[in-house]
Amino acid sequence: MQDTTAVRSAVTVPKALITLDLCGLNCPAPLLGAKRVVDDLEAGQTMLLISDCPGTADDLFAWARYTGNQVVSTTKLEGKRTGYYITKGADARPHANIVVDMLGVSCPGPILEAKKLLDGMKPDEVLLMISNCPGARADVGAWGKAKKGAIELVAKQERGRNAWAFYLRKK
Repeated sequence: MQDTTAVRSAVTVPKALITLDLCGLNCPAPLLGAKRVVDDLEAGQTMLLISDCPGTADDLFAWARYTGNQVVSTTKLEGKRTGYYITKGADARPHANIVVDMLGVSCPGPILEAKKLLDGMKPDEVLLMISNCPGARADVGAWGKAKKGAIELVAKQERGRNAWAFYLRKK
């Protein structure tokens, strides 16, 4: 007979610098509260968010995926309350001097607008272009190669369903 005893690995829960109890508030209030606190933390510091809203877990994990923060542990508390240990990540996004939102604009519109803006920018300035055009990822890659070092793709991040953020530095 096979042993079916569950073996639990020890999870180290980080010490929370701040505890934020938002029980009784519905979504998105717990997420918004957590964001305000995490924004003021240093990279690597942890907060404990306590919530009884059933949608908080989905909100926090989706938010963490796009911000570089991490929900490192969850713990069930008495009643319907859950504790979420959230650690602030290092901000991997470069600073953008100009942001252009091209959501809903078909190709080649995003590239043409980015080119126009980059032409007016100083060297080492960064343009953040947000686009959901299906061809934008390929277009940005091909455009960078064609410019032969005049433009650098610093970072590319998924921003949701079929939407991408491109950080483009003028050289």
